[in-house]
Amino acid sequence: MAAPCSNTLTSFQKKTRSKLVSIPGTRPSVQNGQLLVSSGVSSLDYSFFHFIGSLLVMEDRYDSYSRMLLKYFLAEGVVCGHELFLASARDHPDDIIEGQSQPSDPENPGTMKIAWRYQNQPKVQTALASSVRFGHYYDVSKTMEPELRQAAKCHSFYQLQETPVTTGSSPLPSPYHALLKSIQTVIRKEGFDGSTPQSKVRNVLRLGIHSLGSVLWGDDVCCKDNPAHCHALTTFLYILRGLLRTSLSVAMVTVPSHLIQNRAVMGRIIRLSDTAIALESFKGSEETNPLYKDYHGLLHVRQLPRLNCLSCEVPDTKDLAFKLKRKQFTIERLHLPPDLSETVSRVSKTELAAGCGTTAMGNKHLDF
Repeated sequence: MAAPCSNTLTSFQKKTRSKLVSIPGTRPSVQNGQLLVSSGVSSLDYSFFHFIGSLLVMEDRYDSYSRMLLKYFLAEGVVCGHELFLASARDHPDDIIEGQSQPSDPENPGTMKIAWRYQNQPKVQTALASSVRFGHYYDVSKTMEPELRQAAKCHSFYQLQETPVTTGSSPLPSPYHALLKSIQTVIRKEGFDGSTPQSKVRNVLRLGIHSLGSVLWGDDVCCKDNPAHCHALTTFLYILRGLLRTSLSVAMVTVPSHLIQNRAVMGRIIRLSDTAIALESFKGSEETNPLYKDYHGLLHVRQLPRLNCLSCEVPDTKDLAFKLKRKQFTIERLHLPPDLSETVSRVSKTELAAGCGTTAMGNKHLDF
């Protein structure tokens, strides 16, 4: 006997996903739904599962490649239509922005003819790339067109032109205090504050801070083992991270880590960053390991991002190296080159017959 049909309504409702904010140049994470942006270097995005929060770049000794990463980060913001905020105490922000690279298509190298005996050998995949394209590629041999660069909205902070502000009881030096105040003003007035409803069209703010912690910022952390402002830089990064958590903004901060004498301070700086990498350049080195002859430096992973989760995703490998090609800056897996030497590392029949316990060779010594 069939059960009687009931017309009563139930309280069951199908759970639907919340609608995410759609912003050009971003995409939601498949793990936690947070918006991800590109750093401008596709291989760097692949290594750290794209970019979110704050990225600390520990500068190389001559600030060549760390400055290049900062330019890539800003150039990606220009192409995606994001707003920029660039702060510097040494070079004028306009000079850094003017040197951005021109967007281009990824390189497609043609097939290379190799010896027949190596054709069937398995290829070593060193380049870090994802099957899904996210971000853009840039040609370092060309400069971005002025029309494209001028179309982007950029806020700048040049410490040498800023008037000193009174900090009162704040532990921060005057330049740090003024920089934080300028960042807070841009976030609130330009509609990036996520804690309050905004009427403007949603967009992303890219913060770039060059060589933070140097002497030009009024900090002595790079000069002394026991600096007087030992907590100034860490306090600044702590407040900055709080601003990033409550706004649609990301930051790339470069720090001259090779000048910071106190290792404890450097450790706290790394832990206060969402992601931290160190660039070790071979430029100026008297002797370089022959294994690194195909690269321009090493990339060390100091901190992995773990936002809104208990553990972080670990990349396939942390042995990374970078090279500057003719048109592109790439990060690759570090691997040993093939042994193509003509000498055969085998024991000859005469030495094998003599053995290690005989004196037939006369002047041969035992090797242990």
